[in-house]
Amino acid sequence: MRVSDILKVKGNTLFTVTPDTTLHDAVNTMAEHDIGSLVVMEYGDLVGMLTFREVILTLSKHHGSLGTATIRKLMDDHPLTCTPETDVNEVRRMMLEHHVRYLPVLESRTLMGVISFYDVAKAVVEEQGFENRMLKAYIRDWPEEPQDQQPAPR
Repeated sequence: MRVSDILKVKGNTLFTVTPDTTLHDAVNTMAEHDIGSLVVMEYGDLVGMLTFREVILTLSKHHGSLGTATIRKLMDDHPLTCTPETDVNEVRRMMLEHHVRYLPVLESRTLMGVISFYDVAKAVVEEQGFENRMLKAYIRDWPEEPQDQQPAPR
């Protein structure tokens, strides 16, 4: 399974902000759409990611206040990315190794979507469920051997 398979199921709705968006506005967008990350775009290019991790760190640092900071000061300005052709097992390894929950998907320099750890886990579980159903159907339809070819009892 590849990242493109996840994007087909997930859809292509993206929420983006600019680096000059205030953290307050970004948090409102995240809350309104029940999302854990925002892609930061500038002049048509991916320049960063804002996730709930950066929001929580800011809240902790400022004693519960979001302050007036813009995303530019808080975003991850070198986010890990993948392509639509990246294998899901490679994505799982990348996410675990780099401790990231959201990966922008780029084809050349074009943003194709964002996949989350949840999206990957859901896809893997669904794929395993499909394989289990196929195996069970195969076993259920297993042809019986003719009587004369069955092994002799011991």
